[in-house]
Amino acid sequence: MVAVLRPDDNRIVEAARYLQSLGVLPVEDPMLTVCPTGQNPRRADYCIFTSKTGVELAVNQGWYPDGETVCAIGRQTATALRERGYSVDVIPSTFTSSGLVEELSDNVDGQSIEIARSAHGSGVLIKELEEAGASIHETPLYRLERPGTAGKSVSLAVEGELDGILYSSPKSVRHFFDIAAERDSTSVLQRELEQTIIGAIGTPTEQALHAEDIAVDVKPDSVSFKQLSENVVRKIGDELA
Repeated sequence: MVAVLRPDDNRIVEAARYLQSLGVLPVEDPMLTVCPTGQNPRRADYCIFTSKTGVELAVNQGWYPDGETVCAIGRQTATALRERGYSVDVIPSTFTSSGLVEELSDNVDGQSIEIARSAHGSGVLIKELEEAGASIHETPLYRLERPGTAGKSVSLAVEGELDGILYSSPKSVRHFFDIAAERDSTSVLQRELEQTIIGAIGTPTEQALHAEDIAVDVKPDSVSFKQLSENVVRKIGDELA
């Protein structure tokens, strides 16, 4: 069994379906629910989106590009914009905040930049762009909260029933271990996870797991959930062989 902790929308449905296609039994346990703030990006010289969810919410709120340089972190974010008929001017080759700063740092001195993302974004992007001379405004488009139903995967992990767990964001890591702490089962969980294949998308997610003293077995080169799934399932097969 492989636990998938994606948000409680079509993403977890698609993730479970894909795991089934790989021949494993998915455990659907959403650790995130998207709560829109109702805010919309401000006009600026540059507008940065960091997620597909942010794009969808902004467009639904009536946002459209109007002369600004549109930047997208990650292929899925860029695809979400293009599917709505909007061009993307900048996509960093490294799908991280630091990768975007590397792309923009020589061009943004004296420019205004709008960052449209979740309310939980890292301060790295703001800090480094300000150091490059830009004027920054951030609009939180949504919050990521923990669903009241979350926790099935924690119970199975404590019981040693999971072969793998797929973590796709630092917030899902925090909610997972918050549940364990509330149940006074953190030490047991940490011990059992030593025998479980742990997959993580991105360095921030990996760092969140390390903060909980959990080793990461699989970290794909991209932010693709499919690649994460394939690599974790392959690793499980290798361990069982």
